[in-house]
Amino acid sequence: MAAGGKVRSEYRVHRTFGDYIFNGVVDFFDGIFRPLQGIIGAKRMPYVFVLPNLAVFVIFILVPMILNFAYAFTGGTQFFLAERTPVGGENFSRLFECGNFLDPNTCREDTFWSAMYNTTWFVVLQVGALVLVSLGTALVLNQKIKARAFFRSVFFYPVLLSPVVVALIWRWILQNDGLLNALIVAAGGERLPFLVSIGWTRFWVVFISVWSQMGFYTLILLAGLQSIPTELYEASSIDGANRWQAFRRITLPLLMPTMLVVLVLSVIRAVQSFDIVYAFSSGGPGTATTFMVQYVFNTAFMPPNQYGLAAAASLILAVILLVLTLIQLRAGRQSELA
Repeated sequence: MAAGGKVRSEYRVHRTFGDYIFNGVVDFFDGIFRPLQGIIGAKRMPYVFVLPNLAVFVIFILVPMILNFAYAFTGGTQFFLAERTPVGGENFSRLFECGNFLDPNTCREDTFWSAMYNTTWFVVLQVGALVLVSLGTALVLNQKIKARAFFRSVFFYPVLLSPVVVALIWRWILQNDGLLNALIVAAGGERLPFLVSIGWTRFWVVFISVWSQMGFYTLILLAGLQSIPTELYEASSIDGANRWQAFRRITLPLLMPTMLVVLVLSVIRAVQSFDIVYAFSSGGPGTATTFMVQYVFNTAFMPPNQYGLAAAASLILAVILLVLTLIQLRAGRQSELA
């Protein structure tokens, strides 16, 4: 008995305070879900567990989408849908009432078309620069360089910052009495109108957007590069291929699925650009950096609060995003089959 008692004491479980907390939580939920399972049956229990996420999706995504669709066919400045007047497709016809679609000044809603053109050039420049810079950075960080982990962290840090913080930091650097102009004056130059000139403001909007987001896409591309088998590069080296040939024949084709993901995500994000641009330039000077989402925001929440017009513009934006995504996915599928 003494020997047996010694064995039992050696294997005695020592519970910690955390174990008691954990067991208490488990017992609490067990007391709720076990009777519930007895009522609805084990097969229906998965629906109970997805119910919280489903409720969040319905409340914050599905219901606003349905309301937005309904608002697009109403007029007036009333906020509540029941008080608004149905106008059919008048909001859409107003947006497309244009003498010449290439000249926003001939359109009834000239700000909408200016925002459309601004969004177009921004997406082309920002996405192009973002993909190229992210790819170049990922290729460098994939090499065996000193302090590689440090540099990977450095390029990712801007992603962790709030877009508003990023915009305010750069606005402080680029304002007339800012850091950059101070350095230019100290070097004997003249102040540059970074926040007043249309050309400079557009350049810095693209630059800041690329700088703040490139870490995220670099990380995705770096993961894609590291998934390529090193044996392929060793075989190409034995066959006499140089680095450019290895990049063109091995890296690019195998990285194409990852590039497609980066392209789709960056295009969607560029079309939806709002916070960082709004905090940096407020859409100015004039409407030089007013993009589609800001047009929707200003139309809905600035006097005279044209909720119906803003909802119609947002539906057009959603259709554009859907078409762009389908085109990119189709192009990616065809490249995989080729």
